Amino acid sequence: MRDLYLGIDVGSVSTNLVVVDGESRVTEQVYLRTNGRPIPTVQKGLAMIKKALGPHRIGGVGTTGSARHLIGLMVGADLVKNEITTHAVAALHYRPDVRTIIEIGGQDSKLILVKDGIVVDFAMNTVCAAGTGSFLDQQAARLNLSIEEFSALALAAENPVAIAGRCAVFAESDMIHKQQMGHSLSDIAGGLCEALVRNYLNNVAKGKELAAPVIFQGGVAANQGIRRAFQRVLGTEIIVPEYFGVMGAFGAALLVRQMMMASGKPSRFAGWRLCEEDLTTIGRTCQDCSNHCELVELRRGGKFVAFMGDRCGKWSSLSPEAEEAQRVV
Repeated sequence: MRDLYLGIDVGSVSTNLVVVDGESRVTEQVYLRTNGRPIPTVQKGLAMIKKALGPHRIGGVGTTGSARHLIGLMVGADLVKNEITTHAVAALHYRPDVRTIIEIGGQDSKLILVKDGIVVDFAMNTVCAAGTGSFLDQQAARLNLSIEEFSALALAAENPVAIAGRCAVFAESDMIHKQQMGHSLSDIAGGLCEALVRNYLNNVAKGKELAAPVIFQGGVAANQGIRRAFQRVLGTEIIVPEYFGVMGAFGAALLVRQMMMASGKPSRFAGWRLCEEDLTTIGRTCQDCSNHCELVELRRGGKFVAFMGDRCGKWSSLSPEAEEAQRVV
């Protein structure tokens, strides 16, 4: 029975799980909508992985994304990593000479600059929706189009119209104005794609040099209109990797594989019983000092697992499992 390595990326919009083997080949991937329920979504993803994989043993688990600490505690993660690192590792695995990594998801966007295989700079945009996938979803819905139809129309645009892209609210008003003027849906869709790209370059890149090769990943990389807009503005090929939508989870799986194979230690993975177990969280506020930390207590099968959310470590240190799982290496 060969060991496999699991990466889990839990974000505000999507939850992704990727399994790699000892040679770093992807054997299974799952993409799910988080829908504000990270724990049951991960449980669903684990059940899908279990059904697809059969009896193979999990030799290591890594978590990343905005809920990486919570899910790390839940699954017994061996490694907890930030999104910048995992996305960079996955991109470098796919293209070792990559210089620029553009990552755009549903609620945030990232820029990672690499030189000689090392991350030298990065930036994130988590404030304005105009530079993220939700912006396109909202505008596509306004045009009564699916996001797939929107992508195809944008790709066919012959003369994309200029649309204000610095703010999602202004962009929608401008889009309505262009519709009333009689511009085609295709040119409006193309203009919205170029508006998102301008927003990304202004608010995330902020004048940084985006050197080739350029890799584009994240869910928005599926949109061919956005790909073309980046290519036109940057004047270089935009490379979209095979697993563009799950690169964070892929990177986490690659990192935990490397760590566990080097250490020779058994994984802390809590096991496939997680698929059916009763996992709950309880929120509370610590009153022991002026910080008033908002704590989250995780329970598995009704039993205490760990606390998280404290600044001083008083509560998280109650569980050795929690203290180990919350480290960011």
